[in-house]
Amino acid sequence: MSYKEQYDFWLNDAYFDEATKEELRGIAADEKEIEDRFYRELEFGTGGLRGVIGAGTNRMNIYTVRKATQGLANYIIKQGGKDRGVAIAYDSRRMSPEFADEAALCLCANGIKAYVFDALRPTPELSFALRKLGCISGIVITASHNPPEYNGYKAYWEDGAQVTAPRDKEIITEVKNVTDYHEVKSMSKEDAMAAGLYQVIGKEIDDAYMEELKKQIIHPEIIKEVADDIKIVYSPFNGTGNVPARRILSELGFKHVYVVPEQEMPDPNFTTLDYPNPEDPKAFTLALKLAKEKNADIVLATDPDADRLGIYALDSKTGEYVPFTGNMSGMLIAEYILRERTATGTMPENPALVSTIVTTNMAAAIAKDYGVKFIEVLTGFKYIGEQIKFFEQTGSNNYVFGLEESYGCLAGTHARDKDAIVAVMCLCEVAAWCKKNGITVWDQMVKLYEKYGYFKETQYAITLKGIDGAAQIAEMMNKLRNNPPKNFGELTVKEFRDYDMDVLKNLETGEEGKTGLPKSNVLYFDLTNDSWCCARPSGTEPKIKFYMGVKGTSLEDAQDKVEKLTESLKAYL
Repeated sequence: MSYKEQYDFWLNDAYFDEATKEELRGIAADEKEIEDRFYRELEFGTGGLRGVIGAGTNRMNIYTVRKATQGLANYIIKQGGKDRGVAIAYDSRRMSPEFADEAALCLCANGIKAYVFDALRPTPELSFALRKLGCISGIVITASHNPPEYNGYKAYWEDGAQVTAPRDKEIITEVKNVTDYHEVKSMSKEDAMAAGLYQVIGKEIDDAYMEELKKQIIHPEIIKEVADDIKIVYSPFNGTGNVPARRILSELGFKHVYVVPEQEMPDPNFTTLDYPNPEDPKAFTLALKLAKEKNADIVLATDPDADRLGIYALDSKTGEYVPFTGNMSGMLIAEYILRERTATGTMPENPALVSTIVTTNMAAAIAKDYGVKFIEVLTGFKYIGEQIKFFEQTGSNNYVFGLEESYGCLAGTHARDKDAIVAVMCLCEVAAWCKKNGITVWDQMVKLYEKYGYFKETQYAITLKGIDGAAQIAEMMNKLRNNPPKNFGELTVKEFRDYDMDVLKNLETGEEGKTGLPKSNVLYFDLTNDSWCCARPSGTEPKIKFYMGVKGTSLEDAQDKVEKLTESLKAYL
């Protein structure tokens, strides 16, 4: 069907409710809007669904959620997992509880039990819950840190990680095969509960999750020692982190935790935030104001589904709060865990640290220093979660820590996705250790730079919306792939990796090999002077992203180098 025919179908078919039709009548005179809403199906990608909320095939609504869930249900049944059930969590966004229920009732109508949280919960707790309950799959309704008009749907498999290959493609195929909305099953909540197919979960999972988090604490005695002195400011960005983050800090004995009042309670409009993303400095405005009033040691914020953590730490020399990237906070936690586990004799045998190809090269340097195996995977935390599964299957290694540059990390194996609640806890333990030793968290970061090198990373993104934008992004990737640059400014390309073609080319020797990682539309340029650049289209937004990293001799030198690399990239594009 053409977009116009799809529009007419939604407008006239009895399957769609009156509110949906009323919304669509309201755009009858706007041809461009009709086209945008119906020119394609909202794509169920490897990360699930994500899109603007509204009526239409290219929007997040109860119909696209149901349709995706019918595809997932069909897959679960084919895999013989019907009796194991699916766990479902949701965040504070508009329509999140409704979408969670629509997904649950579609599963129930297919004879699959749904375990649904009684209120909003963090994404990592869903990852924990589905393994705790022995479920075959899990669903989180969230659009993470996207603007308020968005929502999304993430699918997980039995190991607790987001779905990876080849299963991701198999599920996508099942979802695409659901072409008729009338084939999508649903039932009433009352009937589902009466049949024992819809079960509400809550406190029992929360308590078990908290106990798992506490196992990652190395020095509870240090926390108790400095509890009266250390001050923490925290913002959940009106999302799911408020209750669990405060609970874990309280139970560990931290006494002075100040929550940003305007961002404490769930708010689907994120009224005080342009963009509820801990990567955005503007999002910390209110938290930093409160930190200065309280003379806080550290400032923490989690995104709405509490899988990402952003931090600022006090620089005692200037009295200012310094922002940390995800690479910096991840390295701070990683180095602390490796150092203190080694010192206390609690490091497991054959330990491994896992990070992604676009994460700081400092990770490899720290892992080497502590004799820990270092493993790099593709971008996306599901690949880190997958490594934990491989370790368990083969017994080859024991997972100690994993991180990605986009403000996500995981200590422990209770979850298989990035967990900002465990990150908050670990970072507060690092802060307590720093307090006991008379230094700030920022001082400790500078010590790591002095020891391992001044690693600095940045990102450059180009947003190109709609059909034309998608074509431009594809063209840009083709140019880089088919005619890779020999250099970026003064930096020479030593090695070029095309993960989509599984080709690794050594430009110095002319030798070719394989990347050794799964197929993915990603291009990587290994450059001279410990520098690198990586290009990949976003899987969730109409963007092409460029990641870059350098190693300097000082903060200023690293900043200068990363700016030059960014300018060289822009000049090439």
